[in-house]
Amino acid sequence: MQQARDRRSLAVVLAAGEGTRMKSRRPKVLHEVAGRSMLGHALAAAAALDEIAVVIGAGRDDVAAEARRQRPGAQIFVQEKQLGTAHAVLAARAAFASGVDDIVVLFADTPLVRAETIAALRAALAEGAAVAVLAFEAADPHGYGRILCDSEGRPVAIREEKDASEAERACRLCNAGLMAIAGAKALALLDGIDAANAQKEFYLTDIVARAAAAGLGTRLVVAAEEEVLGVNDRVQLARAEAVAQERLRRAAMLGGATLIAPQTVFLSYDTQIGRDVTIEPGVVIGPGVAIADGATIHAYSHLEGAAVGERATVGPYGRLRPGARLAAEAKVGNFVEIKAADIGVGAKVNHLTYIGDASVGAHSNIGAGVITCNYDGFFKYRTVIGENAFIGSNSALVAPVTIGDGAYVGSGSVVTKNVSADALAVARGRQMEKAGWAESFRRVQKAKKSAK
Repeated sequence: MQQARDRRSLAVVLAAGEGTRMKSRRPKVLHEVAGRSMLGHALAAAAALDEIAVVIGAGRDDVAAEARRQRPGAQIFVQEKQLGTAHAVLAARAAFASGVDDIVVLFADTPLVRAETIAALRAALAEGAAVAVLAFEAADPHGYGRILCDSEGRPVAIREEKDASEAERACRLCNAGLMAIAGAKALALLDGIDAANAQKEFYLTDIVARAAAAGLGTRLVVAAEEEVLGVNDRVQLARAEAVAQERLRRAAMLGGATLIAPQTVFLSYDTQIGRDVTIEPGVVIGPGVAIADGATIHAYSHLEGAAVGERATVGPYGRLRPGARLAAEAKVGNFVEIKAADIGVGAKVNHLTYIGDASVGAHSNIGAGVITCNYDGFFKYRTVIGENAFIGSNSALVAPVTIGDGAYVGSGSVVTKNVSADALAVARGRQMEKAGWAESFRRVQKAKKSAK
């Protein structure tokens, strides 16, 4: 028997639904779970398949663009009218008419399906089935299509609830939507589906009864209910997010990280967390973040598009924006924002500071309230701070500017010119003192107030 891995495969991802219950200007499938679009999740689950076809609705260039961004080379097909799921699959006819071994039908609004589940569907085809159906045992089956099986547990029909009898509605084995179809049988089975049902639509689910009636093999693959959660509104979107976060947190902890209050930490689909990392409560990690071994992310910090080096620390209330890169043992403290900047080995940016479009050399110290003035309203400019430099509190570094190795900048300075290595730069008004001025000022002001 041919192994699934040796069979040419195609994923048909259905992404043409209107998603009206989301009450959003964005297409439903572009809403995100764990920092990635639901369409992106479906495409990632199908990463092992040879080819991808995405079926979109008319005029949905935004969905097509996301499909190509997530999976370059994906074929895009348009379902001009919403006439049912079988009709949607046939919109991609050109992708499989020339012949593939396995066709796996996925739904872009079912973002939690695992690659292993898709592999199980394909394995059923490799064992001789013409159709393999993904099912789940529903805690509450209301609203789902029911899978009807013969005495040997093989599916013989899927009945939509509106078309089901009372006895059939009592069944708790429900249709998850996904299925795999043997490529050699697909067109004959799909072309024979009609719209003789309550909705007057061409149901993909009818393929099961057609295959069974023709004496073709059908198989059942059962998944956990949470894995096949479909998203139709914001409530279900939140449920999907909760499941995704639980998976990510569990993987992080099993990988050697400590999450002190896991339920308060939010990760992204691509978050990389090393061993002996500690993440305190209230941390939010957006896409594109890598945290190396031994690092600590203190409470209520927000990271996105950033790299945190070994034994580095962030926060509390730290913010790393895209392009922030912290080397080993670097320290970014409370209420510090770093953007598109490199913070060198052992460098300290402790509090109330903005460092953007900059590089800070190893073991330099950036005082409280320091900012890099990187934007003139039109262009961004870079600040370079050398190794072992000391930038005094409440200083402004007006880019482009370079502070040399070992240089000092006096507190409260506005630095507009380069500072040489090991030099002291002070750029502020000279302090003066007028003896008795404060007493005279108060006396005059009190007299004015009394006169009123």
